[in-house]
Parts: sequence; C-alpha cells; structure tokens
Amino acid sequence: MKKLLIVGFVFILSAGVFAQSVPQGLDLANYGVRIEPDKRVMTVLATLEAARTTNTAGENVPVIKTPLSAEGEKFRELLTSDLAALNDELRQRISTFVLQYKKRYPNASEAELVTPFISMAYALTPAPDLADPVVTGDLPGNLLDVLDFSPLVRDFYRRSSFSANIGEYVKLYQRAADGKLRSSAREMVNELLNYLHTRPHLTFTERIQTQTQKGKSKSATLKKVEIRERERRFFIVPEMLAPTGSVHFLNVKDDYFAIVPPQTDLSGSGVRRAYLQFVIDPLVINNSKDIATIRESVKKILEERRKVDATISPDIYLTISRSLVAAVEARQTEHALVSHATARARQQIEKAKTTQEKLAISQELQKYVQSRADETALQLSESYEKGSVLAFYFAEQLKGVEDSGFDIASSIREMILSFDSAKEVGRLDQFSAARKRALAARSERKNNPGIAAVAENPVTARLLEIQATIAAKDYEKAYSGLKVLASANPSEPRVFYNLGRVASLSAESLTDSDQQSVKLLEAKQAYENVVRIAHKQQVDPALLSLTYVALAKIYEFFDDKTYAIGIYDRAIRLGPVAGGAHDEAVAAKQRLIKEQ
Repeated sequence: MKKLLIVGFVFILSAGVFAQSVPQGLDLANYGVRIEPDKRVMTVLATLEAARTTNTAGENVPVIKTPLSAEGEKFRELLTSDLAALNDELRQRISTFVLQYKKRYPNASEAELVTPFISMAYALTPAPDLADPVVTGDLPGNLLDVLDFSPLVRDFYRRSSFSANIGEYVKLYQRAADGKLRSSAREMVNELLNYLHTRPHLTFTERIQTQTQKGKSKSATLKKVEIRERERRFFIVPEMLAPTGSVHFLNVKDDYFAIVPPQTDLSGSGVRRAYLQFVIDPLVINNSKDIATIRESVKKILEERRKVDATISPDIYLTISRSLVAAVEARQTEHALVSHATARARQQIEKAKTTQEKLAISQELQKYVQSRADETALQLSESYEKGSVLAFYFAEQLKGVEDSGFDIASSIREMILSFDSAKEVGRLDQFSAARKRALAARSERKNNPGIAAVAENPVTARLLEIQATIAAKDYEKAYSGLKVLASANPSEPRVFYNLGRVASLSAESLTDSDQQSVKLLEAKQAYENVVRIAHKQQVDPALLSLTYVALAKIYEFFDDKTYAIGIYDRAIRLGPVAGGAHDEAVAAKQRLIKEQ
C-alpha cells in the first residue's frame, strides 16, 4: 500500500490539506464508485474466524487472528458470541483445513494468510448459493490452494446462525462505512479526477459478430455485428474482518474491488492506485492500435527488467497501464504539494519586509521543490523495478498536461506516438542521485519523526537546536527549551511530542521511583496534548501513531494494561503509516492480551 511521505517545508502540513474542496452532494455512483459490503467476503472471513485450536497453555484460541481495527475487534467479539453454538463437527472440519493450510506457510503473517481466502470469495457465486466457478483452469495458484475451502463456507452459511444474522451485519458494516469511508472516497475521487481533467468510462462497448440462418437455407447464413455495452464498476468493500491497514485489490472482468477496513482513510491508501487503475485501463484499451506500433520497443525494455525479476508480467498492455498509473500517482502527489507550497510562499513573500526575508522564503521553496522531485524519482524507481518500465516516461509526459486543462484521455495517443525507446535506457542510473537523497530524507524522517514532519520554519529550527541538546543527554535544558517553545506555539504537536519524549528519557535515567513517576506523568500530559491537538486540526499520522504507542507504554508502566491495550488499538487503527509505530503497537497489544 502507498503512503504519502510529507517532508521539509514550512507551508506543508499534511496530505489532507491538498485535497480540493469536494462539491456538496458529489454522487460517487456518477464516477463508478459504490461502497457496499460483499456477503461472499463476509461469509468466507467469518468461516475462518470459526477455526479454533488449543495453545500450549491448553486454551481454546483462533487458528488465525488477524489484527483488526477497533470496530473490527468489536465485531469479532459479536461474531464469536453469535457462533458459540456452532456445530462441533463443522467447526472441527473448518479448523482442520485452516490448521493444515497455515502449516504449509509457516513464515506468512496472519494478514498474508487471509489474502487468498479473500480472492477465493470472488470466485464464488453470490450468497446464498456460494457455488464454485465453472472453470478453474485459469485461476491463480494461491486461489486454487484454498478453493477446497468453499464447501466448508457453504456448510457454514447454511448450518450456522450467520445466514440469519447477515442482514443485520450488513447494516452494521454500512453504518461504519458511511462515516469516514464515504467522505474519504469523495475526496479521493475529486482529487484524482481533477488532476486528470477527466471522467471515468463507466461502460465498455464491444462489437460482436453473430450468424443467423438465411431464410430456409440450411447452409446460407447472415453475418451481423451487434454492439453490446457492459457496465464498469469500482467497489469499495468495507470489511470488519479485513486486517487493519490492508487493501486487497481484485479486478474481475469489468468490476474492480478494493476491500478495506471501514475506517480506512483513502487519502494515503492503496485504494488510490486501484481507482486510478479503474480510470486508466479503458484509456489504454481504446489506444490499443497505437500501442501496437511501439509494442516491440516496449517489449525489449520489459524483457531486460524480467531478467532481473522473472515474476514481472510480460503483458505489454498491462505494463503500459501500470506504468501510467504509477506515473499519475507520483506526479499528482508532487504537483499538489508543490502547487500548495508555491501559493503559500507567495503569500509569505508579500508579507515579508526585507529582501533578505524574501530570499530566504524563495530558497526554502526551492529546497522543498527539489525534495519532492527526489521523492517522486524514488517512487517511480520503485514502480520501475516492479515492472512499470514506462513510469518515468509517462511522468515526464504528464508534466506537459498538468496545468493545460486537457483531458488525459485526449492526451494518451500523443504520449504513445511520441515514445522514443532510446531515451528509456538507463532510467534507474539517471535518477540514482535523486534516489539516494530521497532515501536519506526518508531515513531522517524515520529517525526524527517529531521534527521532520514539517519543514524548516522558526519552530523547526528551534527543534533542531534542542535535538542536539537531547543527543547530548542534557534533558533538563532540552525540557526547559521545549516548555518555552510550547508556550509560544500551543497548537504545534511536534513540540508536545518532543516534550513527552524528553520527559520519558529523563524518567529512564532516574533511580528514585517517585521522581520517575513524576516525570512519566509529565510525559503523559505532553503526549495527551498531541492527541488533543489532533482532535482540532490535521496532525501527521506517523507522529500521532508514535504518540499513541508512547502514551500506551506509560499506562503499561502504571500497570493499567486494559487502558494501554485501548491506546495501542488507536495506533493500530491508523494503519502501518510510514514512520509510525503500527507494528510495535500490534506486538505490544498481543503481548498484553496473553499476559491478562
């Protein structure tokens, strides 16, 4: 899943700032988007939840227990209660299958184990039949690996209370999705389509040749061409039992499915790329004749990449579609961030009183623009290495149409016909320096999350000075400096995060338990201020994730494990944001549950 990494500049606050205002009443259906649960996925994952085994302590535990959102955990508890009376023989058969499956993949995470089952759900017919597909020869191996689970799914649906309750479950799912997911989807659609200046193709037209008998003749036939239209749809599927932070994407003929936990924020999720795929695919198909003229040139580039990674698809059209999607995703992010920063810089320059101040703002903008270009180069490189070998090419072409207002649909033909394979040689080497700078910047953000979330401004400059004091372990001086900074900047979450960090570090260096408790309470108050600020304004998700984990550790210290689990849940609910503490939160929660 793709995460937006926001660095360096005073004018950049968070990804949410850059979304254009969403028109009131924007109907997602007009853009091909539907948000609705899928009973097949619900049933398959509920069947998995029924699998049980005995741990080393002799306790009855789930065979697979994926990390879920807070709402997902509540639903899991409800489902467990509803399934308490499940037939023992059926539960044993389900458990045996899942245990054997899990043993075949000992190194897979819980979330990875679930993925093929979600794919399998879409191979089944709608509930209540949940019948197997007629043809299985073209199904991928990992799906065939779990297709034998489908008879158990059908038995589960018919013999458990699940089928009787599924109507209420669907309502529960829909209510959860109508909160954050629907508004987030509107922002995503509006943002991406405004950048592309287009609307998605919601129908696919095909010409089918048919033959009919001519009169009474047994041999003579009439050929006729029929034009048929098929509807194209993009489903965002809220799923309580989907692993937190995950996005499962499937394309089944003309339907695209993105399965996510209901509280997912789509602004930085893999759903963006999935929706772009939905928009871009028909544009590529419509230009298939022109693509045929560059087919051999693209094939040579692709085959060179396949020598490095043989798992990359050799399909030319898929390569072009994925390359264009990768380019749009990277360029749209950079374009939005830089445009916003430039506008804010102009405002600051107008207010600046001296030439020196104006020059400093201009130089800071240039530094930020360079950092965003470096990050885009790194993102394109990562896509290139996975097989999107025209990502750099399309990114360059997009620069020419971003501000022109031209529909991307009318520009693709020119992009294809302008393709020069000679310029695509050595793309990774060409951007090696930019990649190194971007990797270094990512590392810096990871090591100093409380500072690097926003760029150079007076607060950042002062935080960097205090960081040097912290590194020297002069915690008293650092804490005093941060208190002054917090007084002058009461809505700056980075200051309070660092206050909490310094107080925690001070506590670690103390041997007196009372003094240690006082310092930890100071840290707790500082971290709670970060959370308070997050309720009023946008806060970097990575910073918030780290704050929740730090706060939960303090509650652990004071032996309030139940409350600590609740706070770890909040970090888990944010998902695996880059630079955050999602994995640490999951591990800590699991540890505390075992200890209880």
